Amino acid sequence: MSAAAADPHNLRQGHGHGPRGNAAGPDEHGHFDKRIITGYGFWIFLLSDIVMFSALFATYAVLAHATAGGPSGKQIFDLQNVALETGFLLLSSFACGMAAIASEQKNLLWTEIGLLITGLLGFAFLVLELREFADLIAHGNGPTRSAFLSAFFTLVGCHGLHVGCGLLWLGTMMAQIWAKGFRAETVRRLMCFNLFWHALDIIWVALFTIVYLLGAGQ
Repeated sequence: MSAAAADPHNLRQGHGHGPRGNAAGPDEHGHFDKRIITGYGFWIFLLSDIVMFSALFATYAVLAHATAGGPSGKQIFDLQNVALETGFLLLSSFACGMAAIASEQKNLLWTEIGLLITGLLGFAFLVLELREFADLIAHGNGPTRSAFLSAFFTLVGCHGLHVGCGLLWLGTMMAQIWAKGFRAETVRRLMCFNLFWHALDIIWVALFTIVYLLGAGQ
């Protein structure tokens, strides 16, 4: 048996099993870092959100052909507009990642710039989505026109509502970082925002593929 294995104090401190050897592990009292606990708890929230979106996706899949004599997705979807929305949201996710890297370096200026760009691109996405909804309603293709359109507005609108809430959260985070700097609790909140924003990006990719691409081809 090696000296490292024989010495429990050495195991805790220097060979990947303690706070200095493994940042993700518990300390000698069995306590995990608050950042780990916060991230784990927020992932549980995100999973519950994904379950909700899964139910909405399933509902849309069942009702996709229930047009009641009205227009189908192929007749009403503007893929150029949707491509712009997708580009804005993907770029906002990239900017959000850059802001996260800057925050790890405790660079206030570039963290704020990254978050600002994230917010502007997210706002542009939301404007395009609202314009799409307004055009559909103006042409008599609102959510009451058919079961297909009800499912479409519910699914896409729910995602847009999440983006809008994310923008409010983003503005709050920018103000906190500017006023308080990189306090531990502020950094944890920013980590949760990053997880939330990237999750919205993943959901949109699924939505873009299932709703718009497949719908436009039917």
